[in-house]
Amino acid sequence: METFWFAAVAWMFAMYVVFDGFDLGAGICHLFVAKTEGERAAVIRSIGPVWDGNEVWLVAGGGVLFFAFPKFYASSFSGFYLPFMMVLWLLVLRAIAIEFRDHYAAEAVRRVFDVVFALASTGLALLFGVALGNIVRGVPLDGDGSFFVPLWTDFSVRGRVGAIDPYTLFVGVVAVASLAMHGARWIAYRSALLGDDGARVLERARRFTRVAFMPMILSVAVLTAVTWIVQPNLGARIAATPIGLVLPAIAIAGLFASHVFGQRRQDGRAFLASAFYVFGMFTSAAFGIFPYVLPSSIEPGSGLTAAECAAGSYALRTGLAWWIPGMLLVSAYFVVMYRFAHGHGRDPASDTHTASESS
Repeated sequence: METFWFAAVAWMFAMYVVFDGFDLGAGICHLFVAKTEGERAAVIRSIGPVWDGNEVWLVAGGGVLFFAFPKFYASSFSGFYLPFMMVLWLLVLRAIAIEFRDHYAAEAVRRVFDVVFALASTGLALLFGVALGNIVRGVPLDGDGSFFVPLWTDFSVRGRVGAIDPYTLFVGVVAVASLAMHGARWIAYRSALLGDDGARVLERARRFTRVAFMPMILSVAVLTAVTWIVQPNLGARIAATPIGLVLPAIAIAGLFASHVFGQRRQDGRAFLASAFYVFGMFTSAAFGIFPYVLPSSIEPGSGLTAAECAAGSYALRTGLAWWIPGMLLVSAYFVVMYRFAHGHGRDPASDTHTASESS
């Protein structure tokens, strides 16, 4: 059962990264693709109907993590206490910026909220990426499975590490770049529904993704190579379960397909392909550390395993009986929300902006 719940938690957080990732990405890039007050407002309108609903996956994933892997939950929240508080602050600031900007008529005040929105979105993407890098790299676990990670130590990736080192910071930067591209794809797709202001940001969003594509390819290649060195369990995991290579293949195919569809001005398909890229990258990381949920940076090849951290078998079976209807409700909620937000059910894969639409 613990293997199922590990996969379920990984899938739920992957859904959060895919869905909330594009509105984080819209925040990261919106000052680059929107130049006027009307254009910046249009970018925020593009995520307006869905951004808070997307965070359902974060709450649901955290709840499942609490009951399925209570030891991991307790250990990680105490060890990453300060980074988690920083995430909370940034989530609050981002929500304030989105909700309050339209309550003020002065453009200067709205501009301040736009900057806060951009900085909070960038900070969240960076922190989430750094957190993922910490989990992949490992943390300094004590004998009882507890740990504390300061913000930095000697910037080593072994031993008594800090939250920030060259590897985790690089993961954070790649996360910011990936979500920025994902958000730009969303803005390009939604621009047709945002009137004249949306039409003006369309070409800038497309240009943003074109310029970022080659650096993104290089960054992903370097990150993959470095991860093989930093996390020795990855090679053994691939050797034991070669089918897991499907996940990075999904990521690579999604990244290239997003670029191809973008070049063809098929923005709906480009966004969907970008979603597969983000999903593949996150699930590849989860697959690479299993059976550990928290590898050790002190003794490579050891750490807290899913079996050690899992709740009792009765709790896991009972939880499944509640999780299935819960996921059905969440799925129904998302279908209704996105049907409303996307113009009453229009299929994003069928949306193709023509050159005349963008002129």
